Amino acid sequence: MTELQAFRRMDESTAEQWTRIGSETFSHPDRVSDAVLLMLRGLSPITDGFAVDQLTHSLQTATRAQQAGADDEMVVAALCHDIGKFVSVPNHPRIAAEILRPYVSDEVFHVIRTHQDFQGRHYYRHFGGDPDARERYRGQPWFAMGERFADEWDQTSFDPDYPTEPLSHFEPLVRQVFRSPKSVA
Repeated sequence: MTELQAFRRMDESTAEQWTRIGSETFSHPDRVSDAVLLMLRGLSPITDGFAVDQLTHSLQTATRAQQAGADDEMVVAALCHDIGKFVSVPNHPRIAAEILRPYVSDEVFHVIRTHQDFQGRHYYRHFGGDPDARERYRGQPWFAMGERFADEWDQTSFDPDYPTEPLSHFEPLVRQVFRSPKSVA
């Protein structure tokens, strides 16, 4: 192993090594979108008592967002809003939001991070929760977007008869949005 090849401790690394790491990392622009598409496909066996599986729910949410004229970032975020369920249902909004964070606007990030509380208006009461949990975010510049996402697209997307676009329809958008980060979170 040469010095330029690899290091064993970051505190002993060189600028030349980091230049190479950066170059190699950015030479794989589809790595993130490939992983996201894999996780989305992994939602298909998760039903958990709903009328459709979680992939279908995500596709319906994205289809509704796109048909309503949402921008590409929001359509991809709608598609990915429940991707965290691939790992963990209880904290899926935060997982999904963190995956999206470097690639979308702050507003879209916050909508996905808080979507469960916004959607809670439609079911939290069944668990003894506060159906007005979204109110803690009132006054945020993205509040109206959160309401629209939850009320018009997310909570309505459990319909096995809804004409839903397939994942292949959204794949070019996924690849476009995840091609290069806007920021390093």
